[in-house]
Amino acid sequence: MFSKTKLVFSLFTIVVLGLMLSACGAKSEPGTLKVALLPVLDTLPVHVAVQEGLFEEQGLTVEIIPVSSAPERDQLIIAGEADGMLNEIVSTLFYNKDGVQVQIVRTARSATSTAPMFRVLAAKDSGITTVDGLKGAEIGISEGTIIEYLTDRLLEAEGFSADEIATISVPKIPDRLALLGAGEMQAAMLPDPASSLAVQGGAVVIVDDTLHPEFGLSTFAFRKNVIDANPEAITAFLAAVEKAVELINADPAKYADLMAEQGLVPAPLLGSYQVNPFPTASVPNQAQWDDAVAWAQAKGLLTNDVSYADSVNASYLP
Repeated sequence: MFSKTKLVFSLFTIVVLGLMLSACGAKSEPGTLKVALLPVLDTLPVHVAVQEGLFEEQGLTVEIIPVSSAPERDQLIIAGEADGMLNEIVSTLFYNKDGVQVQIVRTARSATSTAPMFRVLAAKDSGITTVDGLKGAEIGISEGTIIEYLTDRLLEAEGFSADEIATISVPKIPDRLALLGAGEMQAAMLPDPASSLAVQGGAVVIVDDTLHPEFGLSTFAFRKNVIDANPEAITAFLAAVEKAVELINADPAKYADLMAEQGLVPAPLLGSYQVNPFPTASVPNQAQWDDAVAWAQAKGLLTNDVSYADSVNASYLP
């Protein structure tokens, strides 16, 4: 006869083994990540990874949360309603100024000496045709982001002093584009391909980051507590993004419909816009980080040093 003691022990053993197996299974399953994405070309690898089932291959579910501006994105991250985001070094600095809140895990897109990511443009009828014409002219930007950082750095490289750079805050890219096109704003800093659409409408390129490609880059970053709680998810996310980058670089035209559907390339440019290669697995380097810190401190936006080692994490790259 099976004694009650043996029966209880056997049931206890089964329960414990079941919990252990469940725990092991949970640890190996990446689960779900919610990622806040602006409607910019930099996010194409994530959309491709969704379309091609690359996240599913990694056992990961990715929920894309569309946002129209950096402030909207940041509100979601701060509230814990998004796990990760497309951002840039400058916003990571501000997140981490009082303690590590987010970590950059990959470069999303970067400028090269032949392919710009960001351009300062003058309105068609503004009369501004040279960089000197921008002195004192209001330039539409998104404050506290790479947009403001690049505006300052590119104009400083052209010999501008701080008091010769005038800006106005217009956080949303479509608003900046529309105001520039309507001549209601003298100039604007825009990411490409929005800047290419502005050029098609008559705007004049005054300066871009092909002159200093080290400044022009965007990143993928995740909340530190999400990374610590589920490193498998970050590994899976980056593995899928890497495969997506390989597919895009091999045949970008294949994803023309996807770019149109997601609003990553304006409709008038479809069929003619050339998608330049996306960077393979990498993170921003120490020099890029240090320059952004120096800029934020000089602007009075940051009073302390923020650690590169604590804010940029390359350990999950494939």
